[in-house]
Formats: sequence, C-alpha cells, structure tokens
Amino acid sequence: MSGTRTAAQDTIRGGEGAAGSPGAAEGARTAPLWWVWLAAWPVTAVFVLSNAATPLYVLWQRDIGFSKGTLTVVFAFYIVGLLGSLLVSGVVSDRVGRRPVLLPALGLALAACLIFATAGSVAALLVARLFTGVAVGAVVSAGMAAVTDVAGPERRRLAALLASCAMVFGAGLGPLLAGVLSETAPAPTGTVFVVEAVLLAGAVVAVLRMPLPRPVARTSVARGSWLRVPGVPRGSGRRLALGIAVFAPGITATSFVLSLGPSLLAGLLGTTSRIVAGGMAFVMFLAATGVQFAVRRLRRRTVLTAGAASTTLAMAALIVAVHTASVPVLLAAALLAGAGQGMGQLGGLSLLNAGVPPRRLAEANAALNVGGYLLAGVLPVSAGYLSDAVGLTGGATVFGAVLMGLAVVGGLVVLATRREVTDPAA
Repeated sequence: MSGTRTAAQDTIRGGEGAAGSPGAAEGARTAPLWWVWLAAWPVTAVFVLSNAATPLYVLWQRDIGFSKGTLTVVFAFYIVGLLGSLLVSGVVSDRVGRRPVLLPALGLALAACLIFATAGSVAALLVARLFTGVAVGAVVSAGMAAVTDVAGPERRRLAALLASCAMVFGAGLGPLLAGVLSETAPAPTGTVFVVEAVLLAGAVVAVLRMPLPRPVARTSVARGSWLRVPGVPRGSGRRLALGIAVFAPGITATSFVLSLGPSLLAGLLGTTSRIVAGGMAFVMFLAATGVQFAVRRLRRRTVLTAGAASTTLAMAALIVAVHTASVPVLLAAALLAGAGQGMGQLGGLSLLNAGVPPRRLAEANAALNVGGYLLAGVLPVSAGYLSDAVGLTGGATVFGAVLMGLAVVGGLVVLATRREVTDPAA
C-alpha cells in the first residue's frame, strides 16, 4: 500500500452494497478500524468456552464418577454439535444475515455455561458440550464472515487474520483461565463459567451493535436446500481443498496435543496441576496467534507450505518426546503444532476471502471447518482407543506418523498448485 492512503481508505466498509453481498446495505456505510477488531470478539468469547471445560473433567470425574470411555462420549457430543451446526449455520447466515445466526448461538453458549456451572450428572455434561459445539459451529461460519463484512473488500486479508487469530486465541485462553480459576477460586467449576458468561454477554452487546449489512433476498443466495453439506461456488473448489489440505492436519495436531498434554505432563513432571496443563495449551495457541501476525505479509503459498512443514515437525517432536520423556521437546511439539494450525488456518481463510463472493462466504468458512474438524474428531479418538490397547507411547507414535504423512502430502499439494495460491500482483 502506498503512503498516500486517503481517509476513505482508512475506514472499513460495514458491508458491500453490491448484489454479491449477503445483504446489501442501503447506502454506503463505513465503520472505524476498531470495529473490525471488535467484530472478532464473539469468535474469541465462544472459543474460550470451547476449551474451558478441558481442565475441569478430572473434577467432574471425581465428583460424578465416570470412566474414560464416558469422557470420550462427552467429547464426541461436542463434535456432533459442531458438525451439525456447520451443516446449516453457514447457509442460513448467507441467506438471512449474520446477526440472526450469532445471537441464538451466543444464547446457547450462555445456556451451556449455566449447565456446566451446575452440572451434577453425565447427562448435563453431554447437553452442555452439545450446546457448545453448536455455538462454535455458528461462530466459525457466521462469526468469521461477519468480521469480513465489517472490514469490507479493502481489508479482506486483515479480516482473515483477525478472525483466525480470534479463534485460536480464544481456544488457548479457555484452558488457561479454567486452570487458574479452578485451582485458586472457590467453587471452581461454577466460577469458571460465571466468568465465561460475562465474556459472552460482552459478545452479545457487540453483535447487537455491529455495523452489519442489512439482509436483502437474492435469488442466487436462496437457491438450494437449507440443510446441506457446506460447499463453495463453482471455481473455488481447489481453493477449499488446498485450505483443508493444510488446515486439517494442523488443527488435528493441536487437538491431539491438547488431549494428550495433561497425561504426558503428569508422567514427565509428576504433576497434575491444571494450571500447568492449561498453561501449555495457552502457549500452544499463543504461538498459533503470534505466527499469523508474523507471516501476514507473506504470500499465501509460502504461508500454507510453512504451515504444513510446522505440523510435520510438530509430530516428529511429539514422537521424540514420548520416547525420550523430554519436557522441552514436548513444549517444542506444542509450539510447532500451534504454528502449524495458525498458518494453515490463516492460509485457508485468506484463499476463501480472496476467491469466494460475500454471499457464500459463511458457507465457505463452514466447509473449511468441516474438513478440518472431521479429521480432528476422528484421529484423536482413534488414537485414544489405540493407546488403551498398545500403550500411550505406541498410540502416540502411530498417530504422529499418520499425521506427519498427511501434513507432508498437504504441503506437496500446495507446492504443486500455483494458480489458486498465487497472490494478485496488485
């Protein structure tokens, strides 16, 4: 960008008035830059909830009494809610607007907080995780698209950066917040979710005031089923596939480290501190956040290739860590996994933001996340059962090797594909 930026270029459009928008605003509207940042807050707040329960399951297991197998089912309900939400939230958001999707999602998130805070049975945990998954599915489609709507076409790359960083920062802040509060505050499971409810209330206010475009019915948008596997317009399929090829192994790596980390730390350090486990998760997702700001000016092809390489190295380090009982190597694996997810996510969102019209952007975001979370849901659960059968070291080794292979393939696919990942010359 030149140094002679005009005042108009320093403001962000609240929405496009073209027919390609999810809903054209009546008249040109602009929003200050701070609104682009604030528009990402609902994404952060809901993702804080997504992982806030992770350090607390040991307390619920002690108080309620349930097996590791039951815990796996609790985690599975989150994935069910998430994937089910992604099947509809993107399409609905593109047709009726972002706000009608985000407000019910935040309502479900607040309900999940109430259920978590008062949970006295496995059934309550299942419902709370299901509600959390539905809310997360809505914000990764409608919430991320809302950031792009507020930013406008001039700053689509900034919108992708902020939406992506909001997701991973919230995912890391959740377990750290829960770990600290659960060890230092009275009534730990209640206190954690009271604090989270306050964060979500702020997100509700942000959505109510957000300068979003007014939805206008468009024949091109209203075509097709409301409930369907999310996709992208014709001609954008390769962009989606390239994003998934790097993002899916990346988010699967962080999911596995997040679930495996407490067990490894307990074995390596002899500690069950929820603060330590939450701190490692926070550092991992902080790396995912920081790396995106570091690489934001690089070409998309470079970002995606680096993301695949980082995930590959993360799994190699994880295998070494479980065989050598090395805490520094485990931390290196966490940092590399975070960087891999961050770059894969930023690269994938940037590809979609650059090539998908606004009227289909929420659905495209949903499609990217379906591809990522399917792998992130299947592989770690499979690795958990494998670890029960052959031991933690053997299960982690097999999982790491499989994910290394997928990350390498994703990187090679990016290197072999030039047109879809080449940045415009302008």
